[in-house]
Amino acid sequence: MAPSSVVLTIEKPSNFSLVEITGSKTSMFPEKEKAASPKQFTWVLLLKVHRALACLSWLATGARTVFVAAKKRLALSEIKEEEPTNRGRLYRFIRAFVFISIVALFMEVIAHFKKWNLNLIQPLEVQGLVQWSYMAWLSFRVDYIAPLVLILSKFCIVLFLIQSLDRLFLCFGCFWIKHKKLKPEMDADAYDIEDGSSFPMVLVQIPMCNEKEVYAQSISAVCQLDWPRERLLIQVLDDSDDENVQLLIKNEVSSWNQKGVNIIYRHRFVRTGYKAGNLKSAMACDYVKDYEFVAIFDADFQPNPDFLKQTIPHFKGNPEVGLVQARWSFVNKDENLLTRLQNINLCFHFEVEQQVNGLFLEFFGFNGTAGVWRIKALEESGGWLERTTVEDMDIAVRAHLHGWKFIFLNDVKVPCELPESYEAYKKQQHRWHSGPMQLFRLCLPAIVTSKMGIWKKANLIFLFFLLRKLILPFYSFTLFCIILPLTMFIPEAELPVWVICYIPIFMSLLNILPAPKSFPFLVPYLLFENTMSVTKFNAMVSGLFQLGSAYEWVVTKKTGRSSESDLLAMAEKESKSSNQEKIQRRLSESGLEMLSKVKEQKAPHLKKKKRNRLYRKELALAFLLLTASARSLLSAHGVHFYFLLFQGLSFLVVGLDLIGEQIS
Repeated sequence: MAPSSVVLTIEKPSNFSLVEITGSKTSMFPEKEKAASPKQFTWVLLLKVHRALACLSWLATGARTVFVAAKKRLALSEIKEEEPTNRGRLYRFIRAFVFISIVALFMEVIAHFKKWNLNLIQPLEVQGLVQWSYMAWLSFRVDYIAPLVLILSKFCIVLFLIQSLDRLFLCFGCFWIKHKKLKPEMDADAYDIEDGSSFPMVLVQIPMCNEKEVYAQSISAVCQLDWPRERLLIQVLDDSDDENVQLLIKNEVSSWNQKGVNIIYRHRFVRTGYKAGNLKSAMACDYVKDYEFVAIFDADFQPNPDFLKQTIPHFKGNPEVGLVQARWSFVNKDENLLTRLQNINLCFHFEVEQQVNGLFLEFFGFNGTAGVWRIKALEESGGWLERTTVEDMDIAVRAHLHGWKFIFLNDVKVPCELPESYEAYKKQQHRWHSGPMQLFRLCLPAIVTSKMGIWKKANLIFLFFLLRKLILPFYSFTLFCIILPLTMFIPEAELPVWVICYIPIFMSLLNILPAPKSFPFLVPYLLFENTMSVTKFNAMVSGLFQLGSAYEWVVTKKTGRSSESDLLAMAEKESKSSNQEKIQRRLSESGLEMLSKVKEQKAPHLKKKKRNRLYRKELALAFLLLTASARSLLSAHGVHFYFLLFQGLSFLVVGLDLIGEQIS
């Protein structure tokens, strides 16, 4: 027999119970049977120990860095007093919840280490007040608390599933648009390029308030719009209360006026109604009746020169179209983690929500800027009203009730800025989520009594307002920030894994699809969205019940960043400018320096140092979730433990204002 042969002998072939294999001991690969030497084994162990120590060192360094940053923040920061008496109720509720959870955790730890098996203990065998209290708590929990928590959790899960289905249908609509290559069509030859009189009269408005960082680039971009000058008028609507900023904006408008641009400066002495009051005042001018369309740009928006030629033609031959909305793009989306996460949200908003609703329903919420309105549609809908902090959504809903149709252009993008600090972003989100609830209270009777079809009424009430503006912040906060940590102390109402893990990750994947480069930020995005739910929930409640914070309007802070193409265009423009323009620029710069020096000399003591803040609700929820994660660890809940741990750390990072812009 060959030395490498193998003989198999099989007995009892009916059931193959015995198998005997015989063969030579000689191997075809003798070098593989060579035993490892003790020296090699020692080196392998040393390598593994080195890797373990390197990993531990990296974790220790990271933990130390975070701890030092948190310690400095606690030492230097001041608690953000963002809520007086009527706004601290949510914080007091969370604080009480944290206290109860800590007491419950203390009792659970004692029960765990003492190995109390309460099913085998008779009432007469109870030893000590702690054991008696624990037994009383278990009995009360099972009889009274668990049923209520089960009912509330099931209700929130149903809302969660409904909202997820809505998001899924929107994504299917977006995929269908991509597959069929659907998009609004316009007449490319709508206007005769050689005949300026064939172009409609267009009014461009730039509302601003103390926008000293961005006013110049916004005015410059609008003044370079490619449109016949005799058919275009630009209004700079300045609500600034800083006289220095007013003077700078006036000088900028004057310089462009001298270059032949039809631009005027308007300033209100009484800033009532905020942005809505500013726009309403501008539309009351007598010369507005000569114009057919009005384009609106916030102070940080920089439209491309062909913006009007890409939007205005969509009105041609469509007398029922009242609004053409363009998409936003962001010059600072890669500035920090906060801007990256905002970019994911807004890309989904424009790519999916706005595009699908615009193409299939011909209605969506006006984004307040980067859009063109037919002035007739504004007038028939009642014009700008000052009754809410979301005047853009208000006018869109009223125009929809009057039968006007909207067009969204996903291919037309207008560069702008994202808030880089958490404080600015938090205030923006509070306004964006309290305003819709104010509007819903005011518009509900008009929607019910309108002449629209039942389907359009149902879409407006149940989808546009209730599901996306009320239910979403309600269940995201209640389910993931309150019920989930509560169920760690009430195991009878434990949430299934698919609710806290599988579906949220799947929905986050759908949200990231419009911004594929953001895929590495999937987990931070999921955690951050849950973290923001406390702000959105608080804003929703304040708007729904007309609390004082619902009427706050804070201008979002800008930094004046420009995109790379803007910087190149600016450099080219400066190289081609005349000597006279250079002299004017030098005068303007010297005037700016003089104004800044005068301001510093005039009131040096009024200059307030900016600091990162501490946010009480976020910190309280961080302690709540971390306490619940400790209780989950006792029960060996794998997914629940990791979710609560990382979500608690996410709340801690946000509460210490360690996300976004850091002020040294």
